[in-house]
Amino acid sequence: MTALAPARIRSFYRAACLAELDALKPGNVHAFAAGHRMVVADFITSADVSAPALAQAGAGVGARVHGGVAATMAAAGQNTNLGILLLCAPLAVAAEGGASVSAVLGSLDSTDAEAVYAAIRLANPGGLGRAGKHDVAAAAPTSLMSAMAEAADRDRIARAFVNGFADVTEIGLPALHAARSQGLDPAWCTTAVHLAYLRWVPDSHIARKAGADVADSVRREAEAALAGLDLAAKPVERLLALDTTLKARGLNPGTSADFTVATLFWDALATAGARLA
Repeated sequence: MTALAPARIRSFYRAACLAELDALKPGNVHAFAAGHRMVVADFITSADVSAPALAQAGAGVGARVHGGVAATMAAAGQNTNLGILLLCAPLAVAAEGGASVSAVLGSLDSTDAEAVYAAIRLANPGGLGRAGKHDVAAAAPTSLMSAMAEAADRDRIARAFVNGFADVTEIGLPALHAARSQGLDPAWCTTAVHLAYLRWVPDSHIARKAGADVADSVRREAEAALAGLDLAAKPVERLLALDTTLKARGLNPGTSADFTVATLFWDALATAGARLA
């Protein structure tokens, strides 16, 4: 397997974060519209300051997540990228070490758990609530994977740690490749990825803040609203209509956006020679 230099990993990560912002992503923050008391500039800053930690040479998954969150909170003053960092850190470690993502996930230890728990407490993501086991307010468990398995049924990012990033390989990457095969512009390819996640799985961020039933209703609403959509026609007005109604209800499909970044990052690393699968 090809091992990638940290400088390239850093560049790919930042590019993925910025590309996601250029795409029209209904309900989320993007270049076409702000939302949820956040603007694109907040996420650009977050990408810039978190990239060095995410690509820190020799660092483990937990250290990269915590370093990225700490830099982001110091510069942006709010949680804009915890989910992105949780998804991208294992990919960065795998790419640097010439390993598969599954191998990296299998090597996580108590140090990773402590750092990730500290990062989550620092970011204080909305709607986190309390858990009966492995609650982030308590001491970190010995096994980060055990904690992720406990949360996997209610959080897609936690589930990614358990199922080897199946959502990326089974939803995100196929959507990206299909969009490219249709000749779509890069930004519209990114929109296609986001819409794939939005339409196919209930968004965890919405579920945490508004409940699982609301998250599934948003998925069904998006599926109905976007039926027959031709992204080649650049349907800005139709997507902005969905964007407006989601934001008016305070519904932010942030997990779908996080997975969109991870999909772009995975694709860039793989194109450069990393064999992540």
